[in-house]
Amino acid sequence: MNAADPARRFAPMAMQLLHSSFAPERYLAPRSMSTLVPVHHCNGHSHKGDNTNACKPAAAIFLAPIVAMVGALAIPGAAWSAQEAWPSRTITYTVPFTPGGATDIIGRLYSVHLAKMLDVPVVVENIGGTGGSIGSAKVARAKPDGYSIVGGTISSHSINASIYPNTGYDPVKSFSPIIMTGSLPNVLVVRADSPHKSVQDLINAARKTDAKLAFGSAGVGSSQHLTGELFNNSSGTKMLHVPYKGSGPALQALMGGEIDLLFDNITAAAPLVKAGTLRALAVTSKKESATLPGVKPLDQLGLPGFEVISWQAVFAPAGTPRATIDKLYQAMSETLRIPAVRSQLEGLGIEVSGEGPDALAAFQKKEVDKWAAIAKTANIKP
Repeated sequence: MNAADPARRFAPMAMQLLHSSFAPERYLAPRSMSTLVPVHHCNGHSHKGDNTNACKPAAAIFLAPIVAMVGALAIPGAAWSAQEAWPSRTITYTVPFTPGGATDIIGRLYSVHLAKMLDVPVVVENIGGTGGSIGSAKVARAKPDGYSIVGGTISSHSINASIYPNTGYDPVKSFSPIIMTGSLPNVLVVRADSPHKSVQDLINAARKTDAKLAFGSAGVGSSQHLTGELFNNSSGTKMLHVPYKGSGPALQALMGGEIDLLFDNITAAAPLVKAGTLRALAVTSKKESATLPGVKPLDQLGLPGFEVISWQAVFAPAGTPRATIDKLYQAMSETLRIPAVRSQLEGLGIEVSGEGPDALAAFQKKEVDKWAAIAKTANIKP
């Protein structure tokens, strides 16, 4: 809306009211926008000085603010146009990982549907590095106006704070939570020909002094790594951690006999389990996963309370107005209710959540504290 439009609409109305309420010939132009100055006679007598309210018609007193409003509306850049309606321009959705992973797929699903719902472009940018920290730090520094958001994960917005000394942001204080998209478990896998046919077999073997079992992960500080360390703590074992540069190399190492077991993302490992190349011993969620039905949780296999879920969420910079957060949440929540979107996410092994800002904030705080304790106990260094 042009700043002059309201003035053109309201000025005639205001002036009509003024002229119908008192004789205009008795008044000069206002000394200020809120003070009308009498000239000569009022009810048969005259006045000197500035004491005009005694003779000023009631309509003049009450309509003076209307005149002031009309004047203000006619000024370009006045308060009418000072508060820009959100959104009015492009929103940038930062994926703090390289293209192709679950976080990237989620970001692109959101971008398509948010653009339709909010009627503005939504651009996805991939800024990978340091377990999601580089891209997340960029958004943490962005202006909190709702035009910069980031896909956050268990790594970027929980684990990294306890692993890397200078991420450039606080995972809790630097962000305003928007929505919990969903989560998926890791799965404990061994080779199909492994002598360890159950979780208890694995624990018994790992506890033997002459055995030194090695578990792999997608890298130091990854959720797979921390899952292995939590397993060590919970089972009283001291398995050796062998990091690889991603899930793919870790799976190849397991199949090639370089390591004995692997805690991996269920999406990556499931095809090899279904093909009979790997054997799944347990999942790390507290209930079975639809991706690998029949595979029991570690919580039910001798390690009560064990739970690791690799979660996906969305955050904005801290200080983003709550009204904007609520609008983003509403649009994203509606996106997750679209059957085709849910189907695609579930195909990745993700259990769709849709929990809002407050629930996500409480969950994230617990996760940060949980993994800080595990990282300290295991003395994990980047």
